[in-house]
Amino acid sequence: MPLSDAVPRKHLHTRAITLHGYQREDGQFDIEAEITDTKSYAFEIDARMVRVGDPLHHMRARITVDEGLTITQAEAVTEAGPFVICPGGADSFGRLVGLVIKAGFLKAANERLGGPVGCTHIRELLQQMATVAFQTTYPVRARQESAAPGARPRLLNTCYAYADTREVVKKRWPDLYQG
Repeated sequence: MPLSDAVPRKHLHTRAITLHGYQREDGQFDIEAEITDTKSYAFEIDARMVRVGDPLHHMRARITVDEGLTITQAEAVTEAGPFVICPGGADSFGRLVGLVIKAGFLKAANERLGGPVGCTHIRELLQQMATVAFQTTYPVRARQESAAPGARPRLLNTCYAYADTREVVKKRWPDLYQG
């Protein structure tokens, strides 16, 4: 079902975020993210002319995680930013190494990259990167989970569909269904 019809309007800004998850030959996983902001009008900022469609922001980030979702490598680059000094905001991304993607991950990541230490736009990618890390590693983690007798599915009660009162749970894990 589409959104309702919008009132007449003028397009001003586009943000594109793309993420990819890969399994590496060494068994670890790379999660790559890219963010691009463009405007529908030209303007000048910090002695830089931004033409229609040119990226005002263009950043890329990669984290590498093991099967336990521990970050073993992290890097980021700024290909375009509004100010000449913006690329320096990517330098701190390596501080994520050692963090585990689990409850509290974003808080811990922001403690390492927040404020004047890092780039807001790169930091904004972390929520999506964490989600893509879960989705990319899921087949490996699900096999491990199913091998553990009596293990509770990690997806249970994590969203609307996986609520223990919904039909999805009734079909997949009838013994855990609470409807």
